[in-house]
Amino acid sequence: MQAGETDPGRVVLEISGPDRASFLQGLVSSDVARLAAGAVYAAILTPQGKYLADFLLVPAGEVILLDVAAALAESLEKRLMMYRLRAQVGIARTGLVVTRGLGDPPSGAVADPRHPALGWRAYGAAGGPAVIDWDAIRVAHCIPETGIELIPNETYILEAGFERLNGVDFRKGCYVGQEVTARMKHKTELRKGFVTVSLEGAVATGAAITDAGGREAGRLFTRAGDRAIAWLRFDRVGGELRADDAKVIVAAAGAAAEG
Repeated sequence: MQAGETDPGRVVLEISGPDRASFLQGLVSSDVARLAAGAVYAAILTPQGKYLADFLLVPAGEVILLDVAAALAESLEKRLMMYRLRAQVGIARTGLVVTRGLGDPPSGAVADPRHPALGWRAYGAAGGPAVIDWDAIRVAHCIPETGIELIPNETYILEAGFERLNGVDFRKGCYVGQEVTARMKHKTELRKGFVTVSLEGAVATGAAITDAGGREAGRLFTRAGDRAIAWLRFDRVGGELRADDAKVIVAAAGAAAEG
């Protein structure tokens, strides 16, 4: 078994009460019924279909744990409270520590539902110091991160690859923002989104990507070595792309890039 490492940038909420599953089912992008098989990746959206927060839901006996980035925890708590109305649901912070790792998982750990390369997560005792290059894993598999690629009130989850990452379900029924998300899925072709790119030359994270005609075609986000996650307009990737002094090479077309 490989020892895990503490992820200090996470907060774990506890969703309790007899209505906990039905309450979340009407709010989040994934099917809460899948908790019977393990952790679920999901997002909560605005009524206009824009991303507000993403998180992991984890079954834990008579409660559901909600593992969210610390920077979004307070606003998410307030939004959940706002939607609670008459539902018999409790929402509270737990103080649990999030540990993540690769290799054989410890007892009680859950597989990260986004991608097998992200390994496992456990809730309780602290792990060790950071030793795994998670950014390199995310870049290789084009997995966006809260607060870096995923921006509240800006990002659309289909452009961010949530379908590929098991973060949205099109058969579960209504949830907040569902109508816009379903329309993007069934009535339009995605015109922009995240891809993994290769870089040849010097460039800073956050640099604009331009096409051969000098038009902005996207932007660089997380970088690991000579590869990066980039947000791109797909109608402008046919010719040569550049960012600062670097040549940008699209490793795979479309938002489902695996690198």
